[in-house]
Amino acid sequence: MKTDHPQRPRRNFYGRFKGKSLKQSQKIYLDEDLAALAPGAVDWDSNPDRLPLDLNGLFDGKPVWLEIGFGGGEHLVHQAASNPDVGIIGAEPYINGVAMLLGKIRRAGVENLAVHPGDVRDLFDVLPDQSVAKAFLLYPDPWPKKRHHRRRFVTQEHLEPLARVMKPGAIFRVATDIPDYVRQTLEEVPKAGFEWLAEGPTDWRQPWDDWISTRYEQKALREGRVPHYLTFRRQG
Repeated sequence: MKTDHPQRPRRNFYGRFKGKSLKQSQKIYLDEDLAALAPGAVDWDSNPDRLPLDLNGLFDGKPVWLEIGFGGGEHLVHQAASNPDVGIIGAEPYINGVAMLLGKIRRAGVENLAVHPGDVRDLFDVLPDQSVAKAFLLYPDPWPKKRHHRRRFVTQEHLEPLARVMKPGAIFRVATDIPDYVRQTLEEVPKAGFEWLAEGPTDWRQPWDDWISTRYEQKALREGRVPHYLTFRRQG
């Protein structure tokens, strides 16, 4: 049961927590695997004083990466398998996506992942300052209606705490197929203390060398939308 805490901020959440019914195997993944993959006490009930996570203990001192909204988990597992010397936290409130990720983790056998099945803003509360070496925001919810643009991740409500937890020089990658999301990203991310690293059009038209195309990108391509790949560096 959720309890009130005098410091708990009011945070509206506009996405989905659950979709269609889970498969029996996915229910098993959630029951058997999710608790062991928690990065620590993140939610307000288990950590009302917002004590910082012990990332050194969690990942044995490895550099920490963060994926915000990992969808079905393809990219997250790919990066974990390709970078065993890194610890990666994935945050995703959509429980169906979390269940899909857990199945992929089992099949891939990766052990350098932690999973927060909830709002990344709660995770930002407990991540230590300057603790994240790389972050990913890949095909976030576009909220296409103009009156909903304030719900997008690329607003200062989200970008300022992201900047706080990222190391100086850390890389922030954004992928989207929505031109107006590109516009808002290029306007808002630099305001939070990031530098766009593009030197020419190929820098945002071509995917990163270690990229794996996600199911969301494949859908965008089938529907004729053009992916954009934006790379920023945390200043400071």
